[in-house]
Amino acid sequence: MTHLTADNMAELFAGAVSLAKAGERVSPRSMPTREIRDVHLLLTSPRARLLHAQPVRILNPAFAVAETVWHLSGSDAPWIFDYNARLRQYADDGVLRGAYGPRMRNWGGRVDQLARVVEILKEDPDSRRALIQLYDPAQDAAGHKDVPCTLGFRFLLRAGRLHMAAMMRGQDVWIGMPYDVFFYTVLHEYTVLHELVAGWLDAELGEFHLHVGSLHIYDEHVEQADLLTSLTASRVMPDLRTPWKGFDGLLGEVRVGEVTGHPGWDTMAGTLRSYRLWKEGQRDQAREQADRIDGPLCHALAAWYEELKRRSSKPGATAGAM
Repeated sequence: MTHLTADNMAELFAGAVSLAKAGERVSPRSMPTREIRDVHLLLTSPRARLLHAQPVRILNPAFAVAETVWHLSGSDAPWIFDYNARLRQYADDGVLRGAYGPRMRNWGGRVDQLARVVEILKEDPDSRRALIQLYDPAQDAAGHKDVPCTLGFRFLLRAGRLHMAAMMRGQDVWIGMPYDVFFYTVLHEYTVLHELVAGWLDAELGEFHLHVGSLHIYDEHVEQADLLTSLTASRVMPDLRTPWKGFDGLLGEVRVGEVTGHPGWDTMAGTLRSYRLWKEGQRDQAREQADRIDGPLCHALAAWYEELKRRSSKPGATAGAM
């Protein structure tokens, strides 16, 4: 097994890209790919989760936020396409069948696995049974387009610190990893997921571990990756811990861009509000809204808007898919 440890997302991303580029050549679904098998990635500061890799890899922070809210609220609703229209190509009859949200919050129409993790660790802090399962053979052998890359999550509460691990069958390091890590770490206090669960347990934030069966990069992205030289360390995101009671209502407010009264989640709501203004053609208002956001999301939005402006100025360009 290959091990990679980093203090922030920029360092983790750069190391993972270097690993994948040196990988073995394979062609799943006839797509030329370079792959490293059985990789363990450790992010020691989960709140340093937002990648800023201009000009080589520029993220859409509104999609990172929207996908996080979408997952956490248990949704598979099509509003996520407003933030990333490219996802439609993986939908069956307009629905992403591999959406994490319903599996995490309403497995089989009965089990809220996220709530159960909190219950288990409150009842038995030393438990090894705090798990969230995402891969479902009953659904995922059916041949639909969207099959979860993440198999599940494991939580361990030790010495007052909550450690989280995500298990993935495969990870596209160039396209998927920056968005995946943003979501996972938020829940721990790496993820958004990691951050939240730690808060609900009144625990300190521990380490975030990512176990990947196939860490890979598609050949079409290698030329871009070769331009990745030095990166600025990812800045720490605002605290997102919030009480479990009322959490789903908070997510609803963030989705529509309302002020929640929670400083961290207001940065998330402001990001979505700004991006909707941009999509509506109100570019100056979108930038003004972005400037009012505290922390790394402000700078990420500014970079994304410049990237969209650059794309639209190309000859023959059409509206961006994100």
